[in-house]
Amino acid sequence: MRPEEEEEEEDLVEEEEEDLVEEEADVGRPVQIVLADEDDHAFSLDEEALEQLLLQEAVRDLNVVVVSVAGAFRKGKSFLLDFMLRYMYKQWSSSWMGDPEEPLTGFTWRGGCERETTGILAWSEVFVVEKPDGSKVAVLLIDTQGAFDSQSTIKDCATLFALSTMTSSVQVYNLSQNVQEDDLQHLQLFTEYGRLAMEEVYEKPFQTLMFLIRDWSYPYEHPYGLEGGSCFLNKRLQVKQNQHQELQNVRQHIHSCFSNISCFLLPHPGLKVATNPQFDGRLQDIDVEFKKELVNLVPILLSPENLVEKEIGGVKVTCRDLLQYFKAYMKIYQGQELPHPKSMLQATAEANNLAAVAGAKDVYNKSMEQLCGGDKPYLSPVELERGHAEMRLASVKLFRSIKKMGGEEFCRRYQEQLEAELDEAYINFTKHNDGKNIFYAARTPTTLCALIFVMYVVSLVTGFVGISSVATLCNLVMGVALATLCTWAYVKYSGEFRELGGVIDQVAETLWEQRTPRKVFSKLFEVARSRVPLGSFLPVPRPRLTSNNNVKKKN
Repeated sequence: MRPEEEEEEEDLVEEEEEDLVEEEADVGRPVQIVLADEDDHAFSLDEEALEQLLLQEAVRDLNVVVVSVAGAFRKGKSFLLDFMLRYMYKQWSSSWMGDPEEPLTGFTWRGGCERETTGILAWSEVFVVEKPDGSKVAVLLIDTQGAFDSQSTIKDCATLFALSTMTSSVQVYNLSQNVQEDDLQHLQLFTEYGRLAMEEVYEKPFQTLMFLIRDWSYPYEHPYGLEGGSCFLNKRLQVKQNQHQELQNVRQHIHSCFSNISCFLLPHPGLKVATNPQFDGRLQDIDVEFKKELVNLVPILLSPENLVEKEIGGVKVTCRDLLQYFKAYMKIYQGQELPHPKSMLQATAEANNLAAVAGAKDVYNKSMEQLCGGDKPYLSPVELERGHAEMRLASVKLFRSIKKMGGEEFCRRYQEQLEAELDEAYINFTKHNDGKNIFYAARTPTTLCALIFVMYVVSLVTGFVGISSVATLCNLVMGVALATLCTWAYVKYSGEFRELGGVIDQVAETLWEQRTPRKVFSKLFEVARSRVPLGSFLPVPRPRLTSNNNVKKKN
């Protein structure tokens, strides 16, 4: 009998476990749709998990409403989303807040100072809601990793916030106590990063933004709720004529990005919530004022008459469409097309160093213009090089004397950049100076004419003494030189075949500078190897020399 009893007990345990699994599946759970790789600071999309959410038969062809909560870490985003879940499950009940002694469940949350959420999570159940006009929509709730924790870079924060904003119809910007200027600057950076990733930039690329100010401590100035928040936000985002241009740009940018902007002021939930490590979300431990405003806040976002359907370019998006947009946006952020956002210090240091480079380079250019500018006569190469060395040294010294941010190692990279740009500028000044030398400009025709004259004289002498093979070779070289001279003249006159003209100039320069035949032919061979057009435009001399030698042997 004992073995039979043990089998019955095992069967009962298995049945209980199956029932628990089914209950959990019915209730729902958070699903990771964007995975975070902390080592490589990269993100990837869990396409299979997202497909299971958005391609369910009941919702895939419905217009989608995406409500996302984003902001700094450890500010209660997941805590707030769990109350949204209670509303979605019990929205037809006036007591949707639940039992006072019921623990708060849903998206994982906890007290403390360390982050809880990573990547982007969505609730496994996509809610189907009927709007007052009779149409049905799918509602998806999204939780986003908090920004500015000790393990995330500025790029990580910008990517997640931008992706959340691009895919949501309502973005809740979760802030603590107040709206500070750096909050607006970060919002500007993140939304601009999102706008860069969009293939088409519409007049207002994003839809609804709600500033949710948590722990609001000034109800005597602006009362809790939506009305007090709107009054407060209008003052904070107002563009004034006496404001600095930088402050005006931030506010204008935010207004240009969102179709609808609102603000809600939420009081502090109470000391038990903030300081009790055993707090598990029971309503009885939360201050009455907070619960009162929470009852007003959640329906503003999720009641059927207030739902905002996701639109892109004025076209409503279905769950099936949203899956494709997620894939497309993630592919962009995983690529290298977008610039990497930087911290304010790094961006300021780069701008500071680039300004110093530009100033030092400008001093060098002005000094060189005074030395060998357009209205100055030709200067000997030795004097030009000496002037360049002095001015280069003065320019680098000026760069080093300017106060810059970023540290010695950071600034050294920009000093090397300055030195490289000065050397490149010197090459351009050298070419400009050489162009003033009338003999340099006439080097190619002079060289070719001299070659023609020499070949003509040699052919006359060798023909007179009876060495016909040498005379023939000289005539051939003279003909090639004459044809080359005519070609060069045409190139300079018409501006066509500039590459061929450059090859002719280089060959003439080689003949001018090299005095012995051995040096001439070795230099020409180097030119032929380095310049491909030389072989395609000019006849190769080696076969002709071979044929002439054969003629000479026959004679």
